[in-house]
Amino acid sequence: MAVKNMTKKQIQTFFERLREQRPNPKTELNYSSPFELLVAVTLSAQATDVSVNKATDKLFPIANTPEAIYALGVDGLKEYIKTIGLYNSKAENVIKACKILIEKHNSIVPNNRADLEALPGVGRKTANVVLNTAFGQPTMAVDTHIFRLGNRTGLAIGKNVLEVEHRLVKVIPKEFIIDSHHWLILHGRYCCIARKPKCNECIVSDVCNWPDRFEFGAARIPTTNISTAEH
Repeated sequence: MAVKNMTKKQIQTFFERLREQRPNPKTELNYSSPFELLVAVTLSAQATDVSVNKATDKLFPIANTPEAIYALGVDGLKEYIKTIGLYNSKAENVIKACKILIEKHNSIVPNNRADLEALPGVGRKTANVVLNTAFGQPTMAVDTHIFRLGNRTGLAIGKNVLEVEHRLVKVIPKEFIIDSHHWLILHGRYCCIARKPKCNECIVSDVCNWPDRFEFGAARIPTTNISTAEH
């Protein structure tokens, strides 16, 4: 059975509940500046936030500016991030990005997509995270969790991440858009998980359009007695 798109009313309720559950959602990556966030997100590709935090918790006290990390060099940076997947290519990209930031941007992380995506190792998703989290822009970074959640629930159905991203930006009410990335990624990471979603614990299961949710414990909401009351 195909999943239907959520209605405006369902979407409004969906985000009201997520906001109530997590009034101040934040990324689980540790950072204290736009540059630290940029490095952390770049390192997080195909790696867990936990593994990135373990590395950056040692790296950032030693080097947390473009100049300081660039001074480490590729081999020096590798020593700090070698526990993270794809650390060789990531080290090279971060060092190259630091060089560009120093030479073209006065060591300041740019707050626009074009300049961010011009940095080595920075794709659309990373740029969206930085623009949203560091600069408060209404962007939507779609990772595997959000892609799955969008298609499963009917919130944003799309064949690829770009379709889901555009759909989310279009349908999410303005009052929720800034924090929606964090709400969705956390809900997808801890509740609407891939193989065994915790529909029995889900606070939005009644506005979800996934037909299989009842098999995973979602409560069946009884139909109201409107017709009976009218007679």
